[in-house]
Amino acid sequence: MKARLPFVLAASAALAGTAQAEAWNFGVFLDDQPIGEHRFSVTGPADARKVISEASFRVKLLGLTVYRYRHRAVEQWQGDCLSELEASTDDDGEASRVRAQPQGDAGLAVVTLTGTQALKGCVMSFAYWNPAIQRQARLLNAQTGRSENVQVRAMGGGTVEVRGRPVAATRWRIDGPAQPIDVWYAAEGGEWLALDSTVDGGRRLSYRLK
Repeated sequence: MKARLPFVLAASAALAGTAQAEAWNFGVFLDDQPIGEHRFSVTGPADARKVISEASFRVKLLGLTVYRYRHRAVEQWQGDCLSELEASTDDDGEASRVRAQPQGDAGLAVVTLTGTQALKGCVMSFAYWNPAIQRQARLLNAQTGRSENVQVRAMGGGTVEVRGRPVAATRWRIDGPAQPIDVWYAAEGGEWLALDSTVDGGRRLSYRLK
């Protein structure tokens, strides 16, 4: 039985204009059961950020591993625009690779195992750390290399548990070709705190800061 997970995540919290190094470690849960972690690091100033994302999940049933997932992506950014991407994924034995490089002044050339596509203009991946994502109608999927139509909308406030305590937060929903993704940000400071979605079989996938 596979528990196919949605597209991989992208990063962390917004950084100021000076050079910084930040890291976030999310525990990952499937129906409230821990299945692994997803770590993110962001370095550099706002006009030249480098984002490294590393995920490792393992789903068990009756003590037996029924699903494995590993992903690593390295992104280079210029302001709010993705300038380069190198990503590799092992989705329960199904391997994929995505490479994106500048294509003159026109955008990015995105190369996958099945071909190459050109994306015009300023391209963003699913970069939850960047408030500019809230204004996007298309986002690049770092696992598949597809440019996906999305709708991002505010869903109001609430609380989310972070490191064992409730934190006031705002929720944004990303609707696209897969299941909706709810992303939680701190009401004060705007830090990315959590994420909730639904995977195959109606199971709940959650990210929570450790």
